[in-house]
Amino acid sequence: MQRILLLAFSLALALPVSAARLKDLASIGGVRDNQLIGYGLVVGLDGSGDKGTSTPYTTQSLGNMLNQLGVQIPQGLKLDPKNVAAVSLTATLPPFARAGQKIDVTASSIGDAKSLRGGTLLMSPLKGADGQIYAIAQGSLIVGGAGAQAGGSSAKVNHLSVGRVPAGATVEREVPTQLSGPTIAVELLDADFGTASNAVDAINRALGPVARAIDARLIEVSAPQDSNARVRFVSRLENIAVTAAKASPLVIVNARTGSIVMNQAVTLEPCAVAHGNLSVTVSNTPEVSQPNALAGGQTVVTNQANIDIKAQGGKVIEVPRGTDLAKVVAALNALGAGPQDLIAILQAMKAAGALKAELEII
Repeated sequence: MQRILLLAFSLALALPVSAARLKDLASIGGVRDNQLIGYGLVVGLDGSGDKGTSTPYTTQSLGNMLNQLGVQIPQGLKLDPKNVAAVSLTATLPPFARAGQKIDVTASSIGDAKSLRGGTLLMSPLKGADGQIYAIAQGSLIVGGAGAQAGGSSAKVNHLSVGRVPAGATVEREVPTQLSGPTIAVELLDADFGTASNAVDAINRALGPVARAIDARLIEVSAPQDSNARVRFVSRLENIAVTAAKASPLVIVNARTGSIVMNQAVTLEPCAVAHGNLSVTVSNTPEVSQPNALAGGQTVVTNQANIDIKAQGGKVIEVPRGTDLAKVVAALNALGAGPQDLIAILQAMKAAGALKAELEII
């Protein structure tokens, strides 16, 4: 056991600090997921299904299903689908999926059903973007929540209108994966000329002169034609250690929540910042004017408004040069500003040229 730990430690020291496996930085061209969507009915609900008046499509779907099963619905008979809910089905078809393989399905209510807990999804087709059926879904829903109501009061834990059917769909049609041909396409997750160049050098050192960069994202790698040899080749290819290029400095600001996230490449140039706060307080005090007993007047309620404006003068603070993330954080914390104020300060720093980073506001 001690030898294994020493070997793992020596291998970790042998790799560059910023090195990562190629499979963590890129994907193999053609090896991708495919999204599936469908429509179905969930039955067996305890009175928490759709209301027939506001969801006529649920009643229509229920009637069509019964007719297909040989149950004749009398003309004019009104169905009450309180134990039935119409749902939208979504699933992901993984690469190399074969007919008969099981995949998970998510069912989401599209009507006014209060809960899908305890329901069963009836057989429903799942289609791809081309309109073809690729899987058939059916099974019992698992809903991670609970709810109760009585006497006009209700309580709910988590979300009850979305459920999941683990391994609830069977693949019926396969999607061919394009891995044939003389070359394999390696597509970087983030386009970067430096990372692409480093990846080509690492691949050629490990496997010989088989890789060439097409652009900042795409790398072509010559691969064996035999399927066994190709699988073994791709396995070695994905585990090659590649040193990623240094990321561009980036600050992401969420103006709605006040969240600010920055990467380690962000730096600051020396600058001076003055920031003050302005607060306005408006208070309303009701006053009652009561006439004498024999005056014959009426009681009048008046409002006394008080407005208080306070301006807190902000002192000028010198922000030193920050060459790494720790120094940048320390300099920003020294300003003593809240998240919303800090957003305005960062924008001003960027305009003044003191913030050496791309500022992205979402």
